[in-house]
Amino acid sequence: MKEDGRTFGAFLGNLAAQTLLRLPLALPFAKRIPTVGWLVDRLAGPIAGWHKRVRANLALIHPGMDRKEVSRLEHAVVNNAGRVLAELWSQQEFIDRVGDTPLVGPGLEALKAAQNAGRPIVGVTGHFGSYDAMRVALVRDGFDCAGLYKPAKNPYFNDAYAMRMEGLAGQVFPTTRRGLAQVSAHLRKGGFLAILVDQRDSGGAWLDFMGQPALTPLTAANLALKNDALFVPCFGIRQANGLDFELRVETPIELTDKMKMMQDFNDLLGEMVRKHPDQWLWSHRRWASADASEPQRS
Repeated sequence: MKEDGRTFGAFLGNLAAQTLLRLPLALPFAKRIPTVGWLVDRLAGPIAGWHKRVRANLALIHPGMDRKEVSRLEHAVVNNAGRVLAELWSQQEFIDRVGDTPLVGPGLEALKAAQNAGRPIVGVTGHFGSYDAMRVALVRDGFDCAGLYKPAKNPYFNDAYAMRMEGLAGQVFPTTRRGLAQVSAHLRKGGFLAILVDQRDSGGAWLDFMGQPALTPLTAANLALKNDALFVPCFGIRQANGLDFELRVETPIELTDKMKMMQDFNDLLGEMVRKHPDQWLWSHRRWASADASEPQRS
């Protein structure tokens, strides 16, 4: 096996993923997005085991949930993930769709004040709704936006993924030592860092998330404290038509202690997930005990 993971199997896996995402580009945008959502749900989801993991996580957090609702959510969640990828691969058409959708919410005034003062900003969110829609709007509104991302396991797919992210809304840095150094330099010059902070992190801290302990990354809070950055939660909430968004900037989280800051974000994200359970990526291994929590199916 090659050290960088560029095996023949990885090549074939990327070929299948690219085919799934590129062929629908022939469709009009309004049809393409739901089509890819359906394809990812019905084809990729079962192969990758995402539906099973969604059920396990729901069983842990909502043990009494009706089976029909569980079934609905396991498909809606994976469908939303497919839509996010389809939007990323759509590039300019997605930028046009976001268009002049305004940033709203109680944190908007503080966000603009930080921008005007040249203060660095750490924008935190999760795999919820469309985080890319928020990045597109931030770039449109003049923010020097960069993203920090966890590289995909398949290096061939990761190359395409990073290229698409940069083509959509500014440069992105991987969560490597070099990438984190680049992020620090970006913040020191007053930039905006967009970062997803809802994945299990073996180097993180055990904090509460929706009533269960979850290993939570502390990187975003550390960066905000080190750079005296505005620490602000942002969410791109998908609307009922599946194509448009409410782009919310929440009240900034006070720079206090990294553990408290991340617990405050976990609490806020938990509220968002409870309001819109079909928009969060329940297929992550967010909790250590989730896989053992799925009831046996007859």
